[in-house]
Amino acid sequence: MADALEIATSGGVVRGILAGAVREWRGIPFAAPPLAGLRFRAPIPAPGWSRVRDASQFGPVAQQDRKGPFSGAAAETPRSEDCLTINVAAPAEPATNLPVMVYIHGGAYSVGSPRDTAFRGINFARRGVVHVTFNYRLNAFGYLDFGAYGADNNLGLRDQVAALEWIRDNIQAFGGDAANVTVYGESSGANAVTTLLTLPAARGLFARAIAQSPPSNAVYRPDLTRAWAREFMEILGVPTGGEAEALRTADAGALVAAARILFARVPDEFPGDQAFSPVIDGDYLPEHPVEALRAERGHPVPLIIGSNDREGSVFFGKRSILATSPSRILGLLAGSSTAAAGRLRETYRLPGRHGRLDFGGDFAFWLPTYQIAAGHSGVAPTWMYRLDYAPRLLHLLGIDSTHGADLLTVFDRAGTSVARLMTLLGGRRALAAVSERMQDYWLRFAVDGSVDPAWPQHDVTTRASLIFDDPNRVENDSRADRRRAWDTFSHLH
Repeated sequence: MADALEIATSGGVVRGILAGAVREWRGIPFAAPPLAGLRFRAPIPAPGWSRVRDASQFGPVAQQDRKGPFSGAAAETPRSEDCLTINVAAPAEPATNLPVMVYIHGGAYSVGSPRDTAFRGINFARRGVVHVTFNYRLNAFGYLDFGAYGADNNLGLRDQVAALEWIRDNIQAFGGDAANVTVYGESSGANAVTTLLTLPAARGLFARAIAQSPPSNAVYRPDLTRAWAREFMEILGVPTGGEAEALRTADAGALVAAARILFARVPDEFPGDQAFSPVIDGDYLPEHPVEALRAERGHPVPLIIGSNDREGSVFFGKRSILATSPSRILGLLAGSSTAAAGRLRETYRLPGRHGRLDFGGDFAFWLPTYQIAAGHSGVAPTWMYRLDYAPRLLHLLGIDSTHGADLLTVFDRAGTSVARLMTLLGGRRALAAVSERMQDYWLRFAVDGSVDPAWPQHDVTTRASLIFDDPNRVENDSRADRRRAWDTFSHLH
């Protein structure tokens, strides 16, 4: 087993640990630390090491705080700009040519971490997969467009590509098949997946993709992203002309604090938009991913894509970042025709609270999901799903199957304390059964690109979707009234 824990990588030998039924290697550098002159620069290869490197501990997560609408990494989790590390989990018994699953964590490109026990994919590694997670730069460090100030842009996206390149070059040593990589993610991690599906630099780096609740519209053009960068500098107190120096010398904590303020402002100033996002720079990211995928210009890899029943039902109070308030909805509809706005108001019964939450959730998550599924189905096999199952307590609370519910099911958390609380009024067995089915389907897809025969491919004729519920069912052109209402509306920056 000692030999099975020592792996030679392109940077040097790493020594992992045996953790129950899996072997894990943690905190391996996949790019050089983005410090000093590399701050706000595209990632470059990590320097190598000569001695065996201890890979038993996770590296620090990307810079973030817990004062915004999302908590992100635990307060005690170390944070650093030196965060570009990768983690690998493989079955305890060494094997070769295993399928590879690469999970990109979510968190509105603002917070998040792959260190959570669930996100490490141990449930998949136990079943014969090499599972990989990694850090990438977040908030102002990775997803603001400072190109006007001499910085590189799309840094978080470039970090993701660098991680995939590391996987291509090294995963065979861990028992994985570099030609059989499935990249998957949730929320902003799914936005990363749909963006990678059209990114020239990502071509050939993965064989399949799964996008869980992708807010794929959250990719913007430079006129908007650079305006947000200037607003960020004003929050930071940097005068015009001093931006480049500020990027080099500003304290990391000050950058995170300014990012939090900007993140809260943008949804009011630009309803439906989010400050931290990839930028369509015409070079690294040539066009909007949704436009490219709708026009059948995505990479021809099989895709599973879907959303949850009521994505927007938790985006109120502190988490109100979507177009769910009356003022934000009015702002979002202001540029559309009177007929289009009227149809959406009627379809969602606006301005009722239930309808407002569904309107905002559908615009952010469901709308781009069905648009992408329709377009990509002309390029490669595409399957669409919706997770509807929710225990009775969540129905009574008016939450239902909301954003993030799939994290409980895909990562085998049906037996956790959170799931037990959610099922106080019943539904524990049903939740466990839905969870088992989703994991089985994800695993089968990662192994050979197939799905359950009862799940038909999506196309523009049937618009078939698999509804994960108790029991599962297939629906054609599900929620056609909403689809037709959104088809009259256009909002891409």
